[in-house]
Amino acid sequence: MVQGIANWNTEQTEEWLQSYVDDWVAFYRKHTTDGEVASYIPVLQEADPDNLGITIIGKNGITIRSGDDSIPFTMQSISKVLSFIVGCMERGVAYMLDRVDVEPAGEAFNSIIHLEMKQVKKPFNPLINAGAITVTSLLEGKTSDEKLKPILELLEDMLGYRPAINVEVYESERDSSMRNRAIGYYLLEVGFLESDLNITLETYFKQCSIEVTMDDLARIGMILANDGEDPDTQEEIIPRQVARIAKALMLTCGMYDASGKFATYVGIPAKSGVSGGILAAVPPRVREEELPFLDGCGIGVYGPALDDKGNSIAGIRLLRHIAKQWDLSIF
Repeated sequence: MVQGIANWNTEQTEEWLQSYVDDWVAFYRKHTTDGEVASYIPVLQEADPDNLGITIIGKNGITIRSGDDSIPFTMQSISKVLSFIVGCMERGVAYMLDRVDVEPAGEAFNSIIHLEMKQVKKPFNPLINAGAITVTSLLEGKTSDEKLKPILELLEDMLGYRPAINVEVYESERDSSMRNRAIGYYLLEVGFLESDLNITLETYFKQCSIEVTMDDLARIGMILANDGEDPDTQEEIIPRQVARIAKALMLTCGMYDASGKFATYVGIPAKSGVSGGILAAVPPRVREEELPFLDGCGIGVYGPALDDKGNSIAGIRLLRHIAKQWDLSIF
């Protein structure tokens, strides 16, 4: 573990931590060859599988960037966290949880068979496709642009700018996502959707196609780690209860059907996307020794080579290493 941080000033600490992270990114970059880029969305196949990078933003002002930190990518399933947060802010927590559960599915993120086999009364959680599509149907608005607007506004409140939709990725998803359309039709048949199916799916594909950077994910993670409050302005952007529920869902359901292993070996709330992004929120911890980011931090990772669960293969290994070295686990 890295110790003795209390004896360093902020500038020295940042330089010291930077050297560690640079070494770790260089080491884990070779693990990208163990994965493959997403193939079921054609445009995502164009990503460079060797890319790997990380941004860490601390509540204490320290920012660490390393690797391929300037490459934009689409949020994909990371956007499910935001749509759920917006739904809770619009409709209320009780309303949302009455229609979407908070239990791990134990199935692939795009599974449809468990819905019919288990005869569920509502989708298992909002971070798998069935739950996320249901959540999108619950958002206020009669058109996809009206439904999407509060998600973009929330991002603007957190990031200081409004990110754009990558139209090429959106059109690629819209034209190729037969599985999500099948899930949507099933949800419609059993009465889970509260808005028109086509509008719901259009909104869902657009939210997945919002383009961000690792810095953006790290800043979102920092605000979530701080229970929804911007540590720079002390403004409450997300209600505390909603932020805490979102973090609980990220911890238990955020890494698809590898969420249990991630919680065990990494131990921080996180959400992945098939573009290779990972959003992580490290809440403040109480430790006897001095360690980096004890006040909490947000982490953004990008590594488009995926494992068989749909998570960034090198990104997870990098996060696991950092979490162990700096004792980031919330447990």
